[in-house]
Amino acid sequence: MTRADVLEAWGSHLAQARRRSAHTTRAYLATAARLLDFLGKDITVSVTWAELARCTSEDLRRHLAARRAGGIGNASAARELSALKAFLTFARQQAGDDAAAPPRVRGPRVKKGIPRPVTPDEAVNLASMADELATDDWIGARDRAVLVLLYGSGLRISEALSLTGAVMPLGDRLVVLGKGNKERVVPILPIVRAMIEDYLAKCPWPVSADTALFRGAKGGALSQGMVQKAMARARTALGLPQTATPHALRHSFATHLLGAGADLRSLQELLGHASLGSTQIYTQVDAATLLDVYRNAHPRENDS
Repeated sequence: MTRADVLEAWGSHLAQARRRSAHTTRAYLATAARLLDFLGKDITVSVTWAELARCTSEDLRRHLAARRAGGIGNASAARELSALKAFLTFARQQAGDDAAAPPRVRGPRVKKGIPRPVTPDEAVNLASMADELATDDWIGARDRAVLVLLYGSGLRISEALSLTGAVMPLGDRLVVLGKGNKERVVPILPIVRAMIEDYLAKCPWPVSADTALFRGAKGGALSQGMVQKAMARARTALGLPQTATPHALRHSFATHLLGAGADLRSLQELLGHASLGSTQIYTQVDAATLLDVYRNAHPRENDS
């Protein structure tokens, strides 16, 4: 079996059996390829699943130490270790040793950061500014529609850009395909619907059921990079920090719903989180927001 066979089998397992996204599959494949390089399994060397299954904790520690020496931080090292353990578990299954656990290696401690939401006014201003700064009227309408959709419905940027013309005409809800190819229903506010319809009325490219809803300047599917650039220009013009990213709009959607009384289970469904633990971070965000309000408004705090 060649190195290419190993990576092909691993990639197929991730994409089909585990239903991982294309982005995750690429990252896990790259991680597996680096381990094969470290173990000396280059393109000219044959390899067996049994060999990979014998990879030890010491092998992983030395590989990760080399990666750390190359400059990756704690968060990247932790992600790499998780991917390596998944790969070696797969190798053991392929070798017929399903019961064996992957090497026991403790990953680095990673402090979870609290998302930095923008205020409702800032979210609206960012969308409007992106519209104003665009080089063409239709591109401005497109950028505004995308940003308002992220904030109004809590979509990931990849989810918004994967929408096709088949979602039109929009109603008051939308079915989106999230991580792990899991469908969920999100709300569509009237203002979001109106801005998407305005963009489509101005878009010079025909949008059909099998083409991307949001189009790039040359007619292809709009890329994440272009949305991020539009957001960066808008936040600079408004004097907002670099944490005001497209993904921050999703954080803001969650934080503002929680602050308005939404329960965590409902929020979990709206965000498409696999576990409630991922959603619970927004309780910290809301607590941080309340603390800021307290510090800014409480007379004793201001007198100190």
